[in-house]
Amino acid sequence: MSMDRLLDTIRAFDGVLELAPAAGGPFPEIAWGDHFFYYAPDGQVPQREQPYATIVTKNYPDDDECDLDAPDRWRLNIHVGTAAFVELTGENPRAEATPRDRTATDVVFPHPLYRTQGWVSIVNPGERTGELAVRLLRQAHEAARRRAERRPAGNG
Repeated sequence: MSMDRLLDTIRAFDGVLELAPAAGGPFPEIAWGDHFFYYAPDGQVPQREQPYATIVTKNYPDDDECDLDAPDRWRLNIHVGTAAFVELTGENPRAEATPRDRTATDVVFPHPLYRTQGWVSIVNPGERTGELAVRLLRQAHEAARRRAERRPAGNG
C-alpha cells in the first residue's frame, strides 16, 4: 500500500483533520513531511486530545529503531487501546517489551515509544497489513469521534 493511497483513505473519513507540517509553516522542521490525524469536524485541533494516528517519514532523535531515514520508508502509528494492543501484539502494553526487529516492514508491532498508551506501528504497510491498517484506522477514528462527542461544549 502506498503512503498516498493510505493518505487518501484517511482523508476520506468524516470529520478528519490532518496536520501535515511543511516548510514555512508554524511547526518545527523535524515534523516536516509527517502527518497527524484528529477527529475534528470543526477544523480545529482539539485542545486536550492527541492524534489518533500519525505517519512519520524519518527518524526522530529519541525514535530511530525503525530506520526511517532510509529511502522510501515510513511508519504508520495508530492508537488502538489496550485490548486491541494485546490482541495484535500478544503483549501487555505496560509489560516489558519483547525484543523485535523494528526495521521489518508490513508487520504490526508495539510503537517504540508509546506502547504503554496502546499504540501500534507498521513500517510500510503492504499486502499482509494494508487491510488491517485501514480497519484499525477506522476504529481509531471512530473512538476519537466518540471521545469528542462526550466532551462538554467549549472543551475541544
